[in-house]
Amino acid sequence: MSFNAILDRLVAAFEAHTQDARVILLHAKGRYRTALVSHLLSDGKFKTFYYALGPDDTDVKTFLSGFIHDISEQNPRFGTNVNQVGLQDPANLPRLMEAFVSDLEALSETPYLLILDEFDRPDIVDDLQAFIEQLVESLPAHCRLVLSGRNLPRLPWLSLIAQKKAVILRDDELVAENFYENQNRVDPRVEISALGPGNVILDGELVETWEGHLPRLLFFFALERPFVTRSEICQSFWPELQNEQAVNVFHVTKRRLHKALDALGMDILIHENGYYRVNPALSIYYDVVDYVAALVQGRNGETPQARLQAYERAIKMHERHFLQGHNEAWIQRRRAEYRAGYIEALCGMAEVRLGEDRPEHALALLQKAATEDPSRQDLHRRIMKLYADLGRRSEAASHFSRLQAYLNDHDLELEAETKKVYKEVMS
Repeated sequence: MSFNAILDRLVAAFEAHTQDARVILLHAKGRYRTALVSHLLSDGKFKTFYYALGPDDTDVKTFLSGFIHDISEQNPRFGTNVNQVGLQDPANLPRLMEAFVSDLEALSETPYLLILDEFDRPDIVDDLQAFIEQLVESLPAHCRLVLSGRNLPRLPWLSLIAQKKAVILRDDELVAENFYENQNRVDPRVEISALGPGNVILDGELVETWEGHLPRLLFFFALERPFVTRSEICQSFWPELQNEQAVNVFHVTKRRLHKALDALGMDILIHENGYYRVNPALSIYYDVVDYVAALVQGRNGETPQARLQAYERAIKMHERHFLQGHNEAWIQRRRAEYRAGYIEALCGMAEVRLGEDRPEHALALLQKAATEDPSRQDLHRRIMKLYADLGRRSEAASHFSRLQAYLNDHDLELEAETKKVYKEVMS
């Protein structure tokens, strides 16, 4: 196959798989990653802004200084809002994020790609890591972030993909399973179930010798990202402690984790180049990976039946919430993110049922989705419309009344689109 034909396939896959994503990772093992970036920059079809990170881009101040310098050469007015805030005071991070997003909003009136290349070059410290993660959540609607580098960035890819905010492309292939390349479905020594109370099975036996819940939760925390720093762990687990105290507790917790799984004959968490990660030599099965894979397959199934089967699998796997029974802040956040994928699966299955002319089943699925997150007014609008289609306007009115009561109880506003739909339904 000619190089131009290969490039055409890369571009077609990029266009097909990235439209709904906020962040797009060009996988480090892609053979044509650099060629695709070059094409995106040169092809007039894509409006693109480019910044290559350097070894000094380790913190927010240095990153923003370099970024503004390079992007302002492409758009001279870029950086106005950030410069008004100033880069000197670390306490300005929330304001800097707001200003940076405003500058990105004004960078272009039309949709564009923002490419951060050579993402692996700097040794990113925690403040910049947190800044980039917040940026993913705050990007303007017409901006898509493209990351490229020789390593997998330490973003929480599983939760981002579950929320339909991220995709990973390896050349022209959408990575749809085994996202951290440590999953073994066939004969794993360790089977990990986080969807539920959180169980770890070693060689067919449930592990119960944890000496407290923290060693077990540390294991789950490390599974959520490809890499994690010690300070990220300490901040998530012991934010109230001084740094030295938190580090001491961390090492005690890590020793207990290794002790609980010492039958493996290897360390569970290994330390490399300043980061901790789950030992890649460990043969594991992690249910969250398969849950996210089912969501991806549901989104991309070629037939209604394929989508239905994938969404049914995701729904079955999410019968119980992430680490049910635990209420630490990081767990609650992750639980909500995986629940968003569960709601998507319920709605996706409802769409298939509507296509099969089974509106009652679709209605039950949508009602279940709205129960999971009553604040999602888009779900309530779909339910009221379906009630109307079924000739059940009185039930639509009752549903609207319950929605209003919920919003009042939680100090939330009724969206204009919801008012409009209700008026149309009742007319």
